[in-house]
Amino acid sequence: MIAVALGMTWARKLGFADGDAVTRVVIAMNGLMIAWYGNRMPKRFFPSELARKVNRLGGWSITISGLVYVALWAFAPIPVAVAAGSAAVLAGVAVPVAYCLSQRGKFKSAA
Repeated sequence: MIAVALGMTWARKLGFADGDAVTRVVIAMNGLMIAWYGNRMPKRFFPSELARKVNRLGGWSITISGLVYVALWAFAPIPVAVAAGSAAVLAGVAVPVAYCLSQRGKFKSAA
């Protein structure tokens, strides 16, 4: 990520990219990191089946929200990308939390 930021700064100094492109690429890298983390989540082992379900849902949710964040920063106007991108990431985190809260009774009976 640092190498991409430095490369984009260098490209801007050489005149190959403008400031808007540098901002978009560097911030979109955050979305790729979120998607990468979401992709890694389901690979962790949990002994409880319910915990594995939540982990899979969280992985999907966070991966998709990270990819939506990247797409917004790539194609949407910057004010829209800021608002909708933040909302996408918050929704990606809220979905597994809401699922956990909805399954609270099953978790208590399984423990």
